[in-house]
Amino acid sequence: MRFAYCPYCGSKLVKKEIGDEGLIPYCAKCEIPLWDMFTTSIIAAVINENHEIALLRQNYVSTTKYVCVAGIMKIGEAAEETVVREIKEEIGLTVKNLEFVQSYPYDKKEMLMLGYKATVERADFVISGEVDSVAWVKFEDALDLLREGSIAWQLVKTVIEGEKA
Repeated sequence: MRFAYCPYCGSKLVKKEIGDEGLIPYCAKCEIPLWDMFTTSIIAAVINENHEIALLRQNYVSTTKYVCVAGIMKIGEAAEETVVREIKEEIGLTVKNLEFVQSYPYDKKEMLMLGYKATVERADFVISGEVDSVAWVKFEDALDLLREGSIAWQLVKTVIEGEKA
């Protein structure tokens, strides 16, 4: 989100030099800078002990490719709590181990995605209403089911390569 007006008083913002940050939208009335904002979310490569990854079909995202578990962080929630919650909500599994992999800026949606590897025990899925289907996929088949170059593809590629090392 890029501010043009102050969300507190409604005044039109001006550009002001703020330290080494450069010109920043600034409310002269409230005397506060208003940096551009982005949504923080998580994305998780959910893997099991059999070298499989859980890939989801969400038709509102794509009708031809799979995706990883992902979701928006709630205010007051740590990123790790978001990963555990989203995996439980979307596919009904309990995280045994969690490892941060990398952050991914997603400019198209003004979002920062925090990528994790989440290890679970293989079990049947209990899917939420926002998931059309989910499947356990062998590591060697996973990348072909994701949109090449996508954040999910990058995360899964990194996780699979790390598992082989």
